[in-house]
Amino acid sequence: MDLVLRCSQFPKPGETVVALSFDEVPGGKGANQAVAAARAGASVAMLGRVGDDAFANRLIRGLSNYEIDCENILVTPDCESGLAMITVDQAGQNSIIAVEGANGRLSPEDVRKHRQVIESSQTVLLQLEIPTKTVLEVIQIARAANVRVILDPAPAPHRCPQKILQVDLICPNEHEAEELTGISLDSPEQILAAGQALYQQGARHVVITLGSRGSFLFDDQGGRLIPALVTDSVDTTAAGDAFAGALAVSWAEQGNLEQAVRFGNAAGAIAASKKGAQPSIGSRQGIECLLESIK
Repeated sequence: MDLVLRCSQFPKPGETVVALSFDEVPGGKGANQAVAAARAGASVAMLGRVGDDAFANRLIRGLSNYEIDCENILVTPDCESGLAMITVDQAGQNSIIAVEGANGRLSPEDVRKHRQVIESSQTVLLQLEIPTKTVLEVIQIARAANVRVILDPAPAPHRCPQKILQVDLICPNEHEAEELTGISLDSPEQILAAGQALYQQGARHVVITLGSRGSFLFDDQGGRLIPALVTDSVDTTAAGDAFAGALAVSWAEQGNLEQAVRFGNAAGAIAASKKGAQPSIGSRQGIECLLESIK
């Protein structure tokens, strides 16, 4: 659950800032991306954990409202659901503190018990709000079943095993790419170097999202920048999740990753133009209309 505080500016250390408003909004990176994929037209199943607190039923009900299969969401006794405290300033930028809660209890054994939902899928979309060993188990099962794996490496890992990067597509934002490679992304040459580094570590395709600068795609054909779509930014909280979910759907349908990145850019732009996480995620029709308007 996202607890969203809106304020005129972020507080400095030791400073108290009076918030302009407060909202409780269903969130979580995996859940946001599931909603984004469903809104983009996919049939989606969610594998994860909630706690046994007051948020749990609201989180599951929120996903069900988007016709997401929640049969593989497990309730964790004596544990809180995942929680994020999000501060959003007037420019739409955000600062997030996350509590993993039940997300941290999703185990490799849980994955093995529910491997059928992975093996029967066309694409698996992963994040790092669950334990690394669980992510690795999903990757192993998916690879054995020839299921495409997309990894959004967030929250940004300080250290992670190289095997976790050996996926069909890794899509970090610029901060996460810097954490993974040690390369600052201040210039086109540095962006290219970061894309190459992630590719050389085993990712078959790399997409680095760069906010208003667009998205950088690197694969065996080299690197190219795909421009962002310009919209008024209100809240960037779910923009990256909207991008990942929409990209996954377009790539699965069309097989053209560059086209899928453009589709994802449009989804991210729509999400950034609205408040909240899941409620801000645009529909397939909205994404297609935005793309059509810039032709």
